[in-house]
Amino acid sequence: MSTHPKLFKNARLVLAEDVTSGSLTVDQDGLIADIGSPSETAGHDCEGDFLLPGLIELHTDHLETHYAPRPKVRWNPVAAVQAHDAQIACAGITTVFDALRVGMDDDDPSTDTLKVADMRALADAVETGQDEHRLRADHYIHLRCEVSAPDVIRAFEYFDGDDRVRLISLMDHTPGQRQFVSLDSYISYYKGKRGFNDEQMAEFIEQRKARADKNTPGNRKSISAYAQENGIAIASHDDATVDHVDEAVSLNTKIAEFPTTLEAAKASHEAGMAVLMGAPNVVRGGSHSGNVSARELAEAGHLDVLSSDYIPASLLQAAFQLADEIDGITLPQAVAKVTSTPAKAIGLADRGVLEPGKRADLVQVKLVGNVPIVRGVWREGRRVA
Repeated sequence: MSTHPKLFKNARLVLAEDVTSGSLTVDQDGLIADIGSPSETAGHDCEGDFLLPGLIELHTDHLETHYAPRPKVRWNPVAAVQAHDAQIACAGITTVFDALRVGMDDDDPSTDTLKVADMRALADAVETGQDEHRLRADHYIHLRCEVSAPDVIRAFEYFDGDDRVRLISLMDHTPGQRQFVSLDSYISYYKGKRGFNDEQMAEFIEQRKARADKNTPGNRKSISAYAQENGIAIASHDDATVDHVDEAVSLNTKIAEFPTTLEAAKASHEAGMAVLMGAPNVVRGGSHSGNVSARELAEAGHLDVLSSDYIPASLLQAAFQLADEIDGITLPQAVAKVTSTPAKAIGLADRGVLEPGKRADLVQVKLVGNVPIVRGVWREGRRVA
């Protein structure tokens, strides 16, 4: 990092409340030193582009596709993390929570299914990348805990004491509830994956329901208790009813990930949880699984945070799309859903907004048509993309 302050000039600065033309100075410690009026001093010319805070991603499943790009193929985990990181940074994301699965299908006969050892290898690779300064973005770990799985506690123990784990989500993909209230998509998925006939499918559904009855209550309480004791934020997942939300509140949940109904999103928002929805849902115009659309929640005022989920580039595009298409949502308000609000929800008070004293995590964006172009990315004042 340069020992001299850096000046970003001729920028449209997306501040917390408005967009203003001006300049931004970064000090030698990588913090924003000043936000000022237009300047003629030599510096980086943004050429009238938008200058945003670096995007903050709380839930991306994208890392696994670099590690297991084809059936039965496993890539070098450090190289996989680096490839994932490059795509993340070039999408304008400067802080990312890489989601890793904890709790597997104990009855899956496939030899290609990722195991907990794979998840631990990826976590180690993230930490190696951080320690060796290989990575462009700032990486943390988000554990996606399948509380109905019989091995979830044993798998969770692989991450005991790992200080990169800052977020856990409590998931339950049992048929007949939450994401799978309607069994059609569940049946279609598992018939294709396992090759079940109707009788086998019916038996499988009953086995999964029994598994959940046995495992879910205790696992949910144990993992949430560990998270609270260790200062790890808790997210609910696929809440569908007010009862689900009440349970989440009782566990001191901070984030409501992907609520499947307007009712659950409204209750979560009113309870003080940050409601998170997928940016691909915004870009596509609806949920790919038939649940409530992110646009509907935005129009109702119940959408707080966006996540790129499985397409890193969707995060920035969705923010600009919300500002363009939803009455009452300004560009600063839309950008907050991918910067300051996720930062607050996860307890990262040092970033997410263009203000003096905050980290100089910056994204230069040019809007051409309705698809934004990332023209430069800086983390703590150092150019990374």
